[in-house]
Amino acid sequence: MLLAKEEKSLKDMIDKLIETGRCYGIEMSVEKAKVMRISRQLFSVKIMIGQKQLENVESFKYLGSILTNDGRCTCEIKSRIAMAKAAFSKKRALFTSTLALELRKKLVNCYIWSIVYMVLKLGHFGQ
Repeated sequence: MLLAKEEKSLKDMIDKLIETGRCYGIEMSVEKAKVMRISRQLFSVKIMIGQKQLENVESFKYLGSILTNDGRCTCEIKSRIAMAKAAFSKKRALFTSTLALELRKKLVNCYIWSIVYMVLKLGHFGQ
């Protein structure tokens, strides 16, 4: 992942990366490389490598997080909620079992409210 404030800076970094890779016998795959501009104004970035233009994308997953071209984290929050819901559904038997009510309350506090608190503390909602 390369980050730059200007298109020219990004192009220079990519050229340097390609040049350095060639020194070690590594070729950059233009077909697999993507580019995304994160801004409120939606327009594409035109980066050419050789005779091919890098594909512009609206979002991609990086280190488990979803990055979008509008800079918002709505997709990331929805994705995390869906993953939590799926994981929680696997534990449904635990909450419908004959465990004491107090123990089930503690499990809910541990599994749900601690995560909700963390998300709210980080300020992800409302962006």
